[in-house]
Amino acid sequence: MSIRYIASSRLPTPWGVFDMHGFEDIENEKEHVVLTMGDVADGEPVLARIHSECLTGDALFSMRCDCGAQLRTALERIAREGRGALLYLRQEGRGIGLLNKIRAYHLQDQGADTVEANEKLGFGADLRDYSICRPMLRHLRVGALRLMTNNPRKVAAIEDMGVKVVERIAIRTGQNPHNARYLETKAGKLGHWMQEDPGG
Repeated sequence: MSIRYIASSRLPTPWGVFDMHGFEDIENEKEHVVLTMGDVADGEPVLARIHSECLTGDALFSMRCDCGAQLRTALERIAREGRGALLYLRQEGRGIGLLNKIRAYHLQDQGADTVEANEKLGFGADLRDYSICRPMLRHLRVGALRLMTNNPRKVAAIEDMGVKVVERIAIRTGQNPHNARYLETKAGKLGHWMQEDPGG
């Protein structure tokens, strides 16, 4: 695996002080971070969120998605428990990149849903690679997660790489009139759990 650890530092946030761990993918020069709080290497399952970069939602407060709200909710939950990890992956636009995401948004403005827009641009519906999480979790000595996600593919991908997901915690937040169709598409075409929580 091409992921290597670079350095760690403290990161004060509105919810508490986290430790920030930097990693580099030497194959594509992408930089990823993990925010941790408390002792995540004690052998117990770790409350975690694996969050792919969304500049528009995370930093620019876009209401076209629920990403920024999920990010904030995850950090709040970790801080409330006093222990957990948030993996922030540089996989903008489900892996198609920021400029292609803007192109996809343009197609959505013309009536396409989020999956149709990606496919019209020649991409798959979701190109994210979660295998990059394994070396980061191994470095932090984390082997089991209580994973905050609505995405069944993410759960399967994490378990396929040998990390046990002992609990799946729903993270439904940020719904608004601007992202109603987006959330319906995630449920209908990508299989996200957006209604009743099936547990596990």
